[in-house]
Amino acid sequence: MLSFTLRKLLTVVGTMLGIAVLTFIITNVAPGDPARLVAGPNATEDMVATIRMEYGLDRPIVEQFAIYMKDLLSGDLGTSIVSTRPVLDELMRYAPATLELVLVAMTLGVVVGVPLGMLSAVYKDGPLDHVTRILSISGVAIPAFWFGILMQLFFSVDLGWLPVSGRLPLVTRPPDMVTGSLLIDSLIAGRFGTFQTALSHIILPAFVLSFPCLASILRVNRAEMIEVLQSDYIVAARAHGLSSRRIVMIYALKNALLPTLAMIGLRFGWMLGSTVLVETVFDWPGIGLYAVSSALASDFKPVIGVTLLIGFFFIIANTLVDLAYAWIDPRLRRA
Repeated sequence: MLSFTLRKLLTVVGTMLGIAVLTFIITNVAPGDPARLVAGPNATEDMVATIRMEYGLDRPIVEQFAIYMKDLLSGDLGTSIVSTRPVLDELMRYAPATLELVLVAMTLGVVVGVPLGMLSAVYKDGPLDHVTRILSISGVAIPAFWFGILMQLFFSVDLGWLPVSGRLPLVTRPPDMVTGSLLIDSLIAGRFGTFQTALSHIILPAFVLSFPCLASILRVNRAEMIEVLQSDYIVAARAHGLSSRRIVMIYALKNALLPTLAMIGLRFGWMLGSTVLVETVFDWPGIGLYAVSSALASDFKPVIGVTLLIGFFFIIANTLVDLAYAWIDPRLRRA
């Protein structure tokens, strides 16, 4: 297990290095002149040249890359041209909102997707199975931004049940930040009214973000459950008189959850990337919305920082899933 863990850690380092190089290349070939953006539309060429020199944009691309990698290794992600604040500070400010949204969405996807997939397999070709199959196809096929707008129109505009956007109303004072999660920090502070308000704001974006994840987990768990329920040891368990409930919940579900665990790791990374769309639709103050506003302003340092952060969380999540998978299945450790 130790050698397997070390191999995975080396993979993490190599992948992060690849992401850093690729991000630098993409942002440097993208159109737009950050120096002219900072200088403003009425700036002279001399003013633009001075700003370009100040930010090191006049140096050869190889030298810029060397400085970029040196700064990364020292934990310096640079300074935002628009806000003039360190990118790392900005990420620390916006990341808790995104992590809260993703964790709530992932919990929703797992808690709903796994039982639905199990029930769909148990009652194969029944009415519930037909409904869940339509649900699983819809979750993959419907674009997140379009689905988010539909949810806003129906639940917020037409019914008025849930807020349209944001994390908290402007008139509501947020609780003292301990964990960065409004839901948890509201409970810690004993402000149950703020907790209810924060919960009502996160329901729609979390549901929209979780829908494709829920559909994928449902589909994978259903397929695995059907295969497991047709295996010889399940037939033998039925022949020995074990109850259907015991067979499904203890024997079948446990084995069907292994591929589902891998799907959860992949979907966690996908959710982090999808926050760019979902946070923009719901005006959620996280790293996704921060990346979009920075990209539109040709402020590429924050875009690089957000990409590296999402890549880091994605790799860590998948590494943890691989380690859990190897702990459950010893054959992987010997591979």
